[in-house]
Parts: sequence; C-alpha cells; structure tokens
Amino acid sequence: MTSEFPIVAPRVIDMKDDPRFDERWLHDLLAERPSLLGLGDLKARDYERRQPSGGRLDLLLEDRDTSTWYEVEIQLGATDESHIIRTIEYWDIERKRYQEIEHIAVIVAERVTSRFLNVIQLFNDTIPLIAIQLQLVEVNGNHTLIPSRIVDLFQRGTDKEAKGPTADRNHWAKFSETLPVVDDMIARINDLVGNQDNRYEANYTLHYIAIMQNGAPKNFMEFRPNQELVLTSFKINLTEQTKDELRGAGLNVTKDDRNGFRIYLAPGDLEKYREHIDDLIRRAHEG
Repeated sequence: MTSEFPIVAPRVIDMKDDPRFDERWLHDLLAERPSLLGLGDLKARDYERRQPSGGRLDLLLEDRDTSTWYEVEIQLGATDESHIIRTIEYWDIERKRYQEIEHIAVIVAERVTSRFLNVIQLFNDTIPLIAIQLQLVEVNGNHTLIPSRIVDLFQRGTDKEAKGPTADRNHWAKFSETLPVVDDMIARINDLVGNQDNRYEANYTLHYIAIMQNGAPKNFMEFRPNQELVLTSFKINLTEQTKDELRGAGLNVTKDDRNGFRIYLAPGDLEKYREHIDDLIRRAHEG
C-alpha cells in the first residue's frame, strides 16, 4: 500500500572523499551556524584559535547566558588518537587560562568509532566531553547536516558535579554585584521548603552557585550572578503556555537548558514576582 506521505531515503555523503565538502567548508559553515551541531543557541567566539603549543583550536563556541565555552575540534572521516588528544589538550589550555569560565570539550567527526568509545570511557567523569557524529545527508538534491550525540560526559547539575570545583563567596564577589539576590532566593527556599533542622545554604563552585543541605548538594536550583542580574535555573520542564504566562507577568524568561528552565532575576524581582517565583521553587523542589 502506498503511503499518503511517501518517505524518501536519504543518501549519506562521505565528506572526506568528496572534493565539494572539505574541512575548510565545514569549519566555515559551523562557525556561521553553530546550531547545526545540536548544542543549543551558541555563538562563535573564535575561529582557528592559536594555541601556545603551536596548534589551532578549530572553533570556540560560547553560551553567553551560562558563561560556558565549548572547545570544538572537527575532523572529516573517523575519529583517531590525534583528534582525541588535540581536543583534550586545547580544552585543558583554555580552562586553565580562563578559570572563571565553564569549559566543555567537543569532538566532532563523521564517524565515532567503537575504539574511540572504549578510550573515552577511561576518562569517566573527569573530563566534560561531548562527542558528536556529524553526517552530511542529501535528500532530493538538498543537503543537511545530521548531528548525533554519541558520548556525553557533561551533566550539569548532578550531585557529583555539584561537589566539583569549589570556590567561595569572595570568588563571586569579584565580578558580581547581585549576590544579595542569591541570598534572598536561598532564604526564600528555606521559608518554603526548608525547616529549622535542614536549612539550605549556598554551595559555591567556580562556575555557578548551587545549594546544599546539611553538607549534601541538592540540584533542583542553581544561580549564575553577574553585575546586574542572576541567571536562575529551576530543574523543571514547563509548557510553552506557562512560559508565556510568566513573560506576560513581566519575568525575564530565557531559553531552557538541557536540565530545566531559566529566568533572569534583578534586585527587587523576588518581591515583585513573589507568587510566580514561589510556585517555581516549589515545583523544582518537588522534582
């Protein structure tokens, strides 16, 4: 029986062996349109970034909302040892130079081999690394890139990571004037879902402020303060209707991240939008 909606089989193009699609073409395309990697709404911060070792980082992408950089190494064909080494080397260089930024290593190849998967397991959770298999596909004369996330050793907001790189209040005070907003939010969390014997406290890390209770990290909320605003993450998924209602009320709603929902809070917003924020805190705490 012929389907009312016929399915057309795509043709996968081997970019490495096709002179029309070389590595320079792919670099330029991804620098112009980073969204093709499937990592979200990122911006290209630098391209062919020179390294002290003499090499060049293919692409440096940035999530400006979360102060996260993605060190991206691109290779046509299959992953190999030198590709893996370059990716980790350049990630390590950048994270040591800019310690206030969160860094994620990203390896991109047409084929992510089983040998690569065996090697990467040795890193366990010590290196935040994402491996993307990126295939060029042709359908009826049109071309598109299909990204598949094969390995993801970066999980923001897990209890294990919340115990990770530590800082203190002075670290954040150097480049943020909105710590009182974080203090007020944690106080409100205690008013709503805490108790006298189990108070929530700030858990300062290098890249964000999490919360903990009796020394144990809790991952239902986190904060990233800057000079004027606090990017506040709630580990909940909201419908588009609810997001529109929050925007309509005046809250500064930003895009979702992979683990939840985010808003910007300015000084005074907690009182101004108390009913809405209280609801978000309760829902995040309930999971």
